[in-house]
Amino acid sequence: MEDAITTKNKIIMNEEFLFAVDFTTEEVIVSYSSKGTNKIKFIERINKDDNIMIFNAAVTLKSISESSDFDPKLFKMMDKVCQSIYNKLRESTQ
Repeated sequence: MEDAITTKNKIIMNEEFLFAVDFTTEEVIVSYSSKGTNKIKFIERINKDDNIMIFNAAVTLKSISESSDFDPKLFKMMDKVCQSIYNKLRESTQ
């Protein structure tokens, strides 16, 4: 798959990652989209058993996004937590 980027490839540290949760497979789907485009590129799937912290953070982010009293500031803070956890994970696997 040409558009796929793995954690072994260099990605700019300031890149904004997107997180989704697949509850069927219990995985976090990590992707990214460059600013100014609507194209989303798949990076990887992280199994819950491989990193429970990123899984729980992504589940919380999803929960915040679906809340009837959605708070954009809270969403941005939780997204930052997900970004930080994922960047730390990438650092430890490179």
